[in-house]
Amino acid sequence: MSLESVLAPLKAALPGLEDLYTDLHRHPELSFAETRTAAELARRLEADGYEVHTGIGRTGVLGVLRNGPGPKVMLRADIDALPVEEKTGLPYASTARGVDADGRDVPVMHACGHDMHATWLSGAASLLAAGREHWSGTLMVVFQPGEEAGDGAAGMVRDGVFAPAGKPDVVLGQHVVPGPAGWVLTRPGVIMAATDALRITLHGRGGHGSRPETTVDPAVLAASVVLKLQTIVSREISATESAVVTVGSLHVGTAHNIIADHAVLEVNIRSFDQAVREKVVAAVERIVQGEAATAGAPKPPEIERIGAFPVTENDDAATEGLTAAFRDHFGEGRVMPAPLVTGSEDFSEFGRAAGVPSVFWLVGGLDEGKVIAAMTAGRFEQDIPSNHSPLFAPVPHPTLSAGVETLVVAALHRLTHPGVG
Repeated sequence: MSLESVLAPLKAALPGLEDLYTDLHRHPELSFAETRTAAELARRLEADGYEVHTGIGRTGVLGVLRNGPGPKVMLRADIDALPVEEKTGLPYASTARGVDADGRDVPVMHACGHDMHATWLSGAASLLAAGREHWSGTLMVVFQPGEEAGDGAAGMVRDGVFAPAGKPDVVLGQHVVPGPAGWVLTRPGVIMAATDALRITLHGRGGHGSRPETTVDPAVLAASVVLKLQTIVSREISATESAVVTVGSLHVGTAHNIIADHAVLEVNIRSFDQAVREKVVAAVERIVQGEAATAGAPKPPEIERIGAFPVTENDDAATEGLTAAFRDHFGEGRVMPAPLVTGSEDFSEFGRAAGVPSVFWLVGGLDEGKVIAAMTAGRFEQDIPSNHSPLFAPVPHPTLSAGVETLVVAALHRLTHPGVG
């Protein structure tokens, strides 16, 4: 069988892949600063015989392997890290620091598992190149920057990621999650939420803390806005629909005896349906404007969109076919239905821009015994670190092999065999 033949070298490759994974974990880089990461991944693609294009969307990498007639299959992994201080205690824990988009010096960690994603795709790309006699078509390997910033995929599209090889026929990707290592989770239709991030500046009139009657206090105004925003989901969204509204940041004032002249809030909105999404955003804007007017603010608030992720929606037919291929390879016991995930991804920008089906699935990455024990005790949320936690640390084995296998299975499921079609 061609799949078994392509996967045959994986066992021998695992020590090298673990070295790559720990190296990337030690040296994380923030969004659009992934120069070291991109250079190493590009070097490996070149060594495997890919036509390599770098600097796409600033720091993105595209590898193209043309291997006769057949479909074009795109495999994608994200490569950026987060401004998080690692607390895993691992021997390869990150001590790196970087400069964020606001110019601040921050700790940096692969707290979302993008180091694992990059290693998976590098390993799969190498196996597929070595086993090219077993398939026919064109393979497009994309290492995407800036996923955490929300503009990485769209930036690569704007910068011509499809130009070297044309648009793919399907786009495939995956994400490590805090499930049992080696489990594969798929879901047709919507799998991950949309995100809208807003920065809101509320204007007041500053003054001395002893004379509030001469001011319009933005701290009080901000507090009123925060509380009122919490009524959107509970009172404006149907019980059969869902959304999340979070005020993640609130800054006001510089000293205890000074009433400031402005407050700045950052609001995060999650939703699974476009109509709900638009309704929640409109409600936020209405409440902010109304509360400012009620407080007698000297000028209207400023509402700035600082980030947005689309809903991640899988093609039904492509997902069902791929799920069947995963079950054939891994067995029924390791392939599960994925839950709706309130986290967000920009992966679907590629399929949307190309006008082709896309499929995104999840791969468990934590110790199976610990995860099952926590689930059984009803303590999963308390005991199991999630993505973006300073304690999030996928176990290398069997996570590495499982993620490489899923990508190879997915690619070969779509690529034709020599002489076929």
